[in-house]
Amino acid sequence: MCGIFGYVGSRNDAAIMAVEGLKSLEYRGYDSWGIAWKEEGNLSFRKEIGKISGVDGTTLSENCTLSIGHTRWATHGGVTQENAHPQFNEDRTIAVVHNGIFENYQEIRNELKAKGHVFVSETDTEIAPHLIEEYMKEGNDFARSVQLACRRFTGRYAVVAVHTTSDTLVAARTGSPLIVGVERGKGYFVASDTPAFLRHTKTVQYLDDGEMLVTDGKTILFWDILTGEEHPKREIEITTNIAEADKGKYAHYMLKEIMDQKESVARAVNQDEAEILAVADAIRNAKGTFLAGCGTAGKACMAAEYFFSVIAKHHVNFTPASEFKLYHHFLQPQSLLIVVSQSGETADVLEAMNVAKAAGSKVLSIVNVAGSSIDRASDYTLHINAGPERAVASTKALTGQLAVLLLTAYALAGKLQEGKKLLLEVSSMINDMLNPRYVDRLEALAGKIKEKEDLYIIGKSWNYPMALESAIKIQEVSYIHAEGFAGGELKHGPIALIEERTPCIVLAGNDEVLPDILSNAVQLKARGAQVIGVSPESNEIFDEWIRVPDAGPAQAIVNIIPIQVLSYFLAVQRGKDPDMPRNLAKSVTVK
Repeated sequence: MCGIFGYVGSRNDAAIMAVEGLKSLEYRGYDSWGIAWKEEGNLSFRKEIGKISGVDGTTLSENCTLSIGHTRWATHGGVTQENAHPQFNEDRTIAVVHNGIFENYQEIRNELKAKGHVFVSETDTEIAPHLIEEYMKEGNDFARSVQLACRRFTGRYAVVAVHTTSDTLVAARTGSPLIVGVERGKGYFVASDTPAFLRHTKTVQYLDDGEMLVTDGKTILFWDILTGEEHPKREIEITTNIAEADKGKYAHYMLKEIMDQKESVARAVNQDEAEILAVADAIRNAKGTFLAGCGTAGKACMAAEYFFSVIAKHHVNFTPASEFKLYHHFLQPQSLLIVVSQSGETADVLEAMNVAKAAGSKVLSIVNVAGSSIDRASDYTLHINAGPERAVASTKALTGQLAVLLLTAYALAGKLQEGKKLLLEVSSMINDMLNPRYVDRLEALAGKIKEKEDLYIIGKSWNYPMALESAIKIQEVSYIHAEGFAGGELKHGPIALIEERTPCIVLAGNDEVLPDILSNAVQLKARGAQVIGVSPESNEIFDEWIRVPDAGPAQAIVNIIPIQVLSYFLAVQRGKDPDMPRNLAKSVTVK
């Protein structure tokens, strides 16, 4: 869940580029940061607690051609300067940055301590430079020593290492992402994600699991960590541009990405018809179809259970990806697993895919990032085409996921064109809805409830998972205690939490469950709740009404958007950073 950057080549501002690259990766971790660069045969470094976004990198060395950097989301050890990366061996001749977890670090650290190695941090990362040093003492060169060290590590990780006596950068990955940026004639970048080098190149090469690379900035070699077999890589041109990755005129990425939904839902609908019909056939012919995702993507999967049931009359099963391995008893070669992920690197989702593949099952992925680990490991892939999403709280990726899942349900029902027409109409509705007056109305509502410490959301049908998602959004950016419930479950316990003027949001649509959810709202109001309705039509039960379009089976998409805006303003008005919530990171690459 940390961000890694590396560069080697002919440019002499490698240290400055490391700082700028890390700023583009800060969504992956922002409790501390550090860089190391090679200068006159030595490794200089800088490590700090806190965010890198405000750091002026231009004061660093302008005479170095090799650098590595890291922005951290703490796993092992607290947020201290000693625990920030890069981590070094004792004489600081080897520097390593690392994403993921070395699960056997205690065993290796104890072995190294017995040989006299002294450790100064609480991290698992620090074993890497010490272990590399140990292999170099045996006569192995630097790259070979990194390879031997990686053979010892267990768990999901990505590492980039440099040495004072070598002008090469060595990197390896198993489970955590690493992408190579190729700047022809000038050098090579290695990073956790493409925004780190997008200003310099759009040409990439993908490092697969169990592979490593060594580059001196002029040439690059890839090989298998275990066998040493060379794995040549093709170069790929990506389409992402700087404008998509920047926040432009907006104060925060979260607000920009909410507003991007005026266009991103339409892009999600722009699928190759032959591909989506092939996916529909795979679902139709599968003996057992499962949905798996984490967090917000998991709520999209929950909504899809209703989509497939109501639209296609087809049964699918959702489980959180972190729990999916318990379902292996039901899997067979004819089964199909549908996974959903924004980043395409979610560790629990990749583990779920491994469980399915071990049973011979096929995997369909719905992802945002083309070329990601999940994308490349899938039998079928549908891209949501949302563009870069930098805020930790997912917004446009969610509605893109919902749109693709809904379109798939229509394709399964033999109504693909009907589904496309509906979703394109919804895209137009969102464009009309997100006007300045509407946004101002939600900002004012946030001002009325920002001092509340408890908030509840209810929904039925596909609005039930959106109630859960609403709670996630409010929790993660504003730190208000929020919970979502199925409307009918209130009377079975949660209604005891309602006190005078407790804000309660009711998600509704013009559908068969409207009378039921209004009845639930009446029960809340009878206990003193401040009822906030999100629906196409107002009702006397509502103390506040947030109008949304009548979107039929796509109601979940339009209902969640005003909650995203409300969450954003709750965060801002409470003095929180909506882009970088505490304790969270965008891409969860650890289990």
